Amino acid sequence: MMKPEEREGMRPAGTRAQVLLVDDHPIVCQGLAALIDAQPDLLVCGQAADEPGAWEQIRTRRPDVVVVDLSLKKGSGIDLIKRLRAEYPQIAALVLSMHDESYYVERALRAGAWGYLTKGEASDKVLIAIRALLEGKVYLSDRLSPTLLKKLLSGEPGDGADSPVGCLSDRELEVFLLIGAGLGAQEIAAKLHLSIKTIETYQAHIKGKLNLRDTRKLVQFAIRWALAHDAAQK
Repeated sequence: MMKPEEREGMRPAGTRAQVLLVDDHPIVCQGLAALIDAQPDLLVCGQAADEPGAWEQIRTRRPDVVVVDLSLKKGSGIDLIKRLRAEYPQIAALVLSMHDESYYVERALRAGAWGYLTKGEASDKVLIAIRALLEGKVYLSDRLSPTLLKKLLSGEPGDGADSPVGCLSDRELEVFLLIGAGLGAQEIAAKLHLSIKTIETYQAHIKGKLNLRDTRKLVQFAIRWALAHDAAQK
């Protein structure tokens, strides 16, 4: 993570920090843009609904902060954050997601996000978080449990190699968690903006990696795992 003085040196004094919004919900983007543009020190420099569109904006606009949802029409917010960290480490990523489960937060931070907020937070928290990232700080939602915060700060393992689902890719984990929430293939496909065939392929990969012989066993395991993981974070 860059030092605050290094980030400040990237733009002329007195200019507004540039913020890119990446979310496939137009109403969310419109509300955020109005909120941010009303600030004297912040300005929305672009908007995108998917990963390809975000990269076009990143290359041309070079924002200071990217506010990104995890679920996009095309691509993945996690993949975007990973690539952003690799190619433009000076650009901070703030996740603004509907998900407040700890496993989403852990994956996002390990991918390289500097902050994580849930969409249920008050709007002023978005501004606080953006300014914190601009100062080189990490900002996490107030809704995160003390147990998770302690684990993240201490570097303790989360859903890594010691966990049954640690072998899953980020997208596979996303599908797995939605299965655990009781969603069927068609509902997951609609939620993630993917085809049913693609979701079925992910399910097959998950079953193979977790050594589960059929979909019924996968659903049972996903539900049990989600319940146990949530209980451990409380």
